[in-house]
Amino acid sequence: MDLPILAQVESIANRFHSLKSSVGSDDATNGTVLKGKAMVKTDLNNNEEDKVSVEEEIGESYEIRPFYEGKNIFVTGGTGFLGKVLIEKLLRSCDGIKHIYILLRPKRGLTSEQRYREFVKHPAFDRLRAKAPYVLEKMICIGGDITMPQLGLSEMDRQLLVENVNIVFHVAATVRFNEGLKEAAVLNAIGTQRILDLCVKMFHLQSVVHVSTAYSNPSRREVDEVVYPPTMNADSFIQCVNILPGDVINALSEKLQGTHPNTYTLTKSIAEQLVSEYSSQLPICIVRPSIVTGSLKEPYPGWVDNVYGITGIMMEIGRGTISSIMCDENCVMDVIPVDIVCNTLIAAAWENAMTMSNPIRVYNCTSGPINPIKWYKYGEITQKWAIKNPTKYVMLYPGFQYRTNRIIHKIVELFLHFLPAYLFDIVMRFQGSKPIMAKIAKRFQKAADTGEFFAMHQWDFKSDNLKRLMRKVQRAKDGEDFDFDMTNMSWDSYLEQYMLGIRKFVLKDDLDSMAKARRKIRQLYWTRVFLLMVVLFLVYHFVLKRIFS
Repeated sequence: MDLPILAQVESIANRFHSLKSSVGSDDATNGTVLKGKAMVKTDLNNNEEDKVSVEEEIGESYEIRPFYEGKNIFVTGGTGFLGKVLIEKLLRSCDGIKHIYILLRPKRGLTSEQRYREFVKHPAFDRLRAKAPYVLEKMICIGGDITMPQLGLSEMDRQLLVENVNIVFHVAATVRFNEGLKEAAVLNAIGTQRILDLCVKMFHLQSVVHVSTAYSNPSRREVDEVVYPPTMNADSFIQCVNILPGDVINALSEKLQGTHPNTYTLTKSIAEQLVSEYSSQLPICIVRPSIVTGSLKEPYPGWVDNVYGITGIMMEIGRGTISSIMCDENCVMDVIPVDIVCNTLIAAAWENAMTMSNPIRVYNCTSGPINPIKWYKYGEITQKWAIKNPTKYVMLYPGFQYRTNRIIHKIVELFLHFLPAYLFDIVMRFQGSKPIMAKIAKRFQKAADTGEFFAMHQWDFKSDNLKRLMRKVQRAKDGEDFDFDMTNMSWDSYLEQYMLGIRKFVLKDDLDSMAKARRKIRQLYWTRVFLLMVVLFLVYHFVLKRIFS
């Protein structure tokens, strides 16, 4: 990039910073929240009026399932981890649903229809396929792409959605923390705006649920269930993303992020601002999950189908290939099982249609305020079940430590992560196999590095709206089917199932191999003890003996 271009970049960056001061003060503690295009005052600590009006409108005896009877639902991000579980739950527990329209883009040389045919065969729907295969016919593929103008919809599909959709779940987003700002902005912010523009045109719309993240305000240690005043103007941000080349936007990324640790939290924050601006035109609410993890119960205990984020790290802990993690072990971590999130989304859509909220209603879908667990305990339990129920793919005896000293962490990482990986690759080359361990080690190092910010900090997520909705669901006649109360959840039992789920659904390692895997891990344990004894002997013989002789 030449000097004139750099000068332009600097000028644009300064313009963005000037925008930050023009959107109002950051004063959520006084109850200033964003509503439409105006700032509205409300008492954040007094929800009694809302509680009374909600109960009066719904009454003492009510159900959730009838709300979904005969409804047409539009889901974005349906092929993702959360999207699949949401669709499966809707089809299984709300069998009166008329149709679920799923936005699908062409990908990897496959058309939307081809991807849809593969999607319907996914193991997440095995339970439905066995008991009620006819409900799968309620899913309808809508070819489109949120990164394209007008969502890339055909006129026929657009009209179909406008005339028929009653409920929208906007789940689509990129969750990659290291995504370029241009790409993240197009997917998370501009894509959201396009969905909202479509929703405004829908004739029979009753409820819209926007899935955000609990970390959309990462600089705040106390996060209430409100949309905070923005750090920059969303419309100006989107204009610049649309006008400027990708390399220029990405060059500005670090400066634009400000207190945001990555492009993900920045663009999700911008998306929340957009949603709030549209809330004067739409029956819309926001659900903010924290770190979404394997299922508690549905569709199966421990179900997970990816190795992103903490799932991949837990998998490598189980295989013994991770020995050091940068983390403050005394911080409360916040993870939320995927089916808990789905039940929250379904209940939120129901409540949102029953009662309007001013300002926009936000649910912090987090475990910390309800059933907290610290990183050290989570790691301790994970390691326990990695040893008790090992996978046949275990390579070293599981054992790791959390560290806050980066230098020591990097030294341990070099000798205990990368050195064994390269040695394994050498052995694999001699055996005529493809070396992959170094590549895997680098991939999970990158995942750990991008998630480090969240492992070194702690947030106090307020959850009054979530708890109120939780109580309301528990009082519903069919509330048990949509329960998302984690109060009495055993972390030990959950993590046992989660580790078994990683073993079964990700590593494709059936329980038949458990006995052999347990013999293998015992061998690895004694190998570790032997090597430790050898190291101690060498230290004594070549170091201590000479010092004291």
